[in-house]
Amino acid sequence: MTLSEGTRRTEEGKTAKKIETFDDILPYIGGAGRYQWYLFVLLLPFAFGYAFLYFGHFFLVLTPNEYWCTVPELDDLTIDQRIALSIPPATADELKSEGATSYSRCQMYDVNYTEILASGVNISDPTWPITACRNGWTFDYTTIPYVSIAAELGWVCEKEYYSSVAQSIFFIGSILGGFIFGYIADHYGRVPALVACNAVGFFASIGTAFCNNYWTFCLSRFILGTAFDNCFNLIFILVIEYVGPEHRTFMANMSFGIYFAGSASLLPWFAYYIADWRTLSLLTATPMAIAFIGPWIVPESARWYISTGNIPKAVEMVKKFEKVNKKTVSKEIYEEFEQSCNAAAKLEGSQNYTVLDLFKKFRLAYITVMLVIYWLLILIVYDGHVWNMKSLDPDVFTSFSLGALTELPAAILLTLFLDKWGRRWMGFISMMICGVFSFITLFMPSGAATVTTGIIARFGVNIAGNIGFQYAAEMLPTVVRGQGVSLIHIVGYIAHIIGPYVVYLSDVAASLPLIVLGLLSVIVAVQALFMPETLGQDLPQTLEDGNNFGREQRFWWIPCISSSHEKKKEFRQTVSSITS
Repeated sequence: MTLSEGTRRTEEGKTAKKIETFDDILPYIGGAGRYQWYLFVLLLPFAFGYAFLYFGHFFLVLTPNEYWCTVPELDDLTIDQRIALSIPPATADELKSEGATSYSRCQMYDVNYTEILASGVNISDPTWPITACRNGWTFDYTTIPYVSIAAELGWVCEKEYYSSVAQSIFFIGSILGGFIFGYIADHYGRVPALVACNAVGFFASIGTAFCNNYWTFCLSRFILGTAFDNCFNLIFILVIEYVGPEHRTFMANMSFGIYFAGSASLLPWFAYYIADWRTLSLLTATPMAIAFIGPWIVPESARWYISTGNIPKAVEMVKKFEKVNKKTVSKEIYEEFEQSCNAAAKLEGSQNYTVLDLFKKFRLAYITVMLVIYWLLILIVYDGHVWNMKSLDPDVFTSFSLGALTELPAAILLTLFLDKWGRRWMGFISMMICGVFSFITLFMPSGAATVTTGIIARFGVNIAGNIGFQYAAEMLPTVVRGQGVSLIHIVGYIAHIIGPYVVYLSDVAASLPLIVLGLLSVIVAVQALFMPETLGQDLPQTLEDGNNFGREQRFWWIPCISSSHEKKKEFRQTVSSITS
């Protein structure tokens, strides 16, 4: 039996489908029925946990731009009097830094302030000797109304990099977690991996609230980082597996758009009104607590059961969907489904493909490298815009929230147009929007104008990021798809490590972060056009399919313009036969 026999074609061009893949059984049990909508809703708490892990660090270490050396002898004076008497003007280097003030934030005059006050002097003498802060710092909490761990422990001035290093350690942990929980998912099931991952995140987030020094904070962030990504992706992929192909664009984009946008936009206001970093850390742990009842509310992946040869369990899961969706499936359909599952499991067991096979054929290696670069640069631009938001406007809570809300219109736009315009051109347009508005922001007056253009740039990279989520899964061949997607995500963690440091380019020149983000956006936009289009194509199954994927496509092919049936058929990649 061959895959080409899986679809029987009549003279009229109609098809009589045969159960060859898991997707073929979905129309019988319901591709978007009650159970799928239950799973859609179930994504909510996991999406909140994901967003809280992703952005929680930003608010745990958030410090006001205005701070100065504390001089205990001057506590009875007003803020203006204290600064005028004890703080020298900012140096040339300090004026280049993010959120620079006219006065020095890291130096004070080295004089006897008791004698100065006794002599009636109320303004400093520029000839006085200068020293580094001796008694910590005083922060102006007008715009940021709480003491973060960075402010509490003094991670400013020569220790300003502490916060970014801790964030990098978080994403180093995510690399380790990707391997650990990926192994658990492949060998013990998606649900055990999901439960273990979120449990680790829950306890590590609680542990963060009890940190009292830099090293304990870094340790807790490292452990917490191991839970990042997989805490949501495991159930996200599981849900998409159970949704019919024609509904996946909607389910994938709208679930992420609604839940991620909602949770990320609410987080700044949780931080603002809670006004305590320890309580905030406890709050961000709460969504992950749902993992403890995961085995009772989350279905195991039927595809995983098939891949491990546990066909009865796969059939059991399918019948559960049939029952909830109120469908009736004939015995013959199940028999055919079991036969195809046994054939697939036998084929799976006879092969031993690894991620290295992606690089054994030239064109497939080219596609893989392009996907890695695409995802890497998009994440650098995305994280760069997230961390740069603080420098665009003092009201970081409003600007961050508005930026996060762009995830929703991005998801709606993708749902409406992704299956019409295709991945290449949507990726090109969205990243060009990001690049152009990154450059426009440089010339806008500070305040609402820069926030608006910055948010539009963020909107562009949001669209491209969501495209990237499914691009690799559609382009890589089935036999190594899981490992290939994992490789791309692991490389993406490197981007998360690099991204926050983009904002420190402002120490060289204030405009440099946006220039770099704009240039990278344009590079990614152009790069997208040099990758194959996956819309309307039969997805590659074998390594040979992957190596030939997109060969017949023309560079200027735009699916929504080349819309005739014949035109699309000309570019459709024929799937190779697989003997079972």
